[in-house]
Parts: sequence; structure tokens; C-alpha cells
Amino acid sequence: MIIGVGIDVAEIDRFGAALERTPELARRLFIEAELVLPSGERRGTASLAARFAAKEAVAKALGAPGGLHWTDAEVYVEDSGQPRLRVRGTVAARAAELGVRAWHISLSHDAGVASAVVVAEG
Repeated sequence: MIIGVGIDVAEIDRFGAALERTPELARRLFIEAELVLPSGERRGTASLAARFAAKEAVAKALGAPGGLHWTDAEVYVEDSGQPRLRVRGTVAARAAELGVRAWHISLSHDAGVASAVVVAEG
């Protein structure tokens, strides 16, 4: 059963400008593993914008309650290239309240826009 669906878009240049303007913003939105590739190289702005859109979509799928922490929803990619979601803390607690047992996530970025769709399944 589908408990919630969330979708969000982020303008890549605007998101990048926000990160430049507010250097501590990246640490408030992402955990280290989301900021850095396995090679040690910093993740690109388009990829971060897609991850930010996914976090917004997660909140929407959960009914957009207040009090969720950005870093309690982690977007990672399996070796196959499939994006996945790992939740903890405030996000995991809200998901448990609603009976979420599985997450489905899709990320994309093209033509200056990053997008994400998240489905919360019970």
C-alpha cells in the first residue's frame, strides 16, 4: 500500500549559488557520505541538488510535518547505480508512525533542473 508520494525540483544554478553564499548550508543538509564520492572527490552541484530535491520529496511523502532533520534522510547509490534512501532519527520516527516499510526513489537532472520522486510504501 502506498502511504505517500513526494516530488520536488531544484534549480541547479540557484542551489549552487545558495551553497556558495552560505558555506555551512551543505553540512546542514547533507551527511559526509552525500557530499563526497567514494573516490574522495567532492560531489557535483547537480547531484547535490537532486539529493536536496529527494529530501524535500521525502518530507512531502510523510505529510510535510515540522521537525524533520535534513540529515536524517540520506540518499545513496548502490553499485548498480540505483538510488536508495536510508532514514534515521526524526524521519525514521515519522515513517514508523505512518507504517512505512519501504522507500522508492528516482533522481534526475537535466536542462538546469534537478528532480526527485519518492514513494513511501507500507
